[in-house]
Amino acid sequence: MSSVTGMSDTNTAKKDGEDDKVNWFAELRGLAIMLLAVLAFHSFVAKPFYIPSTSMMPNLLVGDRLIVSKYPYGYSWASVTFHLLPRGDWRIFGGTPEYGDIVIPVHPQRSEDYIKRVVALPGDRIAVRGGQIILNGVPVPQQVEPDMLLPNDLNTPCNEPEFEIVTGPDGTSKCRVPVMRETLPNGATYLIIEALPDQPLDDYDEILVPEDAVFVMGDNRDYSADSRASVARQGLGGPVPLANIGGRAEFITFSLDGTASLNPFSWFGAMRGDRAFTTLRPTRTEITEAAD
Repeated sequence: MSSVTGMSDTNTAKKDGEDDKVNWFAELRGLAIMLLAVLAFHSFVAKPFYIPSTSMMPNLLVGDRLIVSKYPYGYSWASVTFHLLPRGDWRIFGGTPEYGDIVIPVHPQRSEDYIKRVVALPGDRIAVRGGQIILNGVPVPQQVEPDMLLPNDLNTPCNEPEFEIVTGPDGTSKCRVPVMRETLPNGATYLIIEALPDQPLDDYDEILVPEDAVFVMGDNRDYSADSRASVARQGLGGPVPLANIGGRAEFITFSLDGTASLNPFSWFGAMRGDRAFTTLRPTRTEITEAAD
């Protein structure tokens, strides 16, 4: 009796041991499938994007996290996350951005994503004179707006000479920024910063945008390395080929002021709550033709 019981206990122990063994092949396969699914989603549907610079102020701030959709202009090598494919001029289901779209162009020489606004389309003639865009021979309207109050924090230090630190209506420190409203031919309207006179990029000789490219600029015209700037000056070196555009910015998911640390309890206090879910599609205004 005891020997039979012992055998039974041994067999049970073996079965329990077998059940505890990890099937590493299955685990690794599941992990690989999950990673491929995430890569595919980021490449073909949407991906998160982090704002690292002040070039799109006042509309985008350092610390903003946003969603970039991948499908509006079709797919190319620039669509693939981490830019794993070799560069090329091919596109699938290709589309053309609209005036005012905020897009993600890839630097012409480095695998680095920029974020800029489309201000000229294929076939347009564009120049910049005194900081004002001249599109197809017509100055793009710029209207002075009341100064804008932005956060004054670690991610927005308010240390530019044309900015001013003030106390906001809520009693907190704010950064007062001079802004203008720019309106493109399709009615897309948005705020820009063009405060410093005689900047190197305030003047740009007229060029013809190629049929497979767009011209992009940052909303912070005083501090943006964009299509106006040469590659040697960290810019995009002229019009951006459509194949080099990796998507369109859609909305802000959340924004951090720079005080967050590895401590999770610091994350909530670092949130800029008023920026969450802000749309990045430009407002449209009706354009009225001037009478002859």
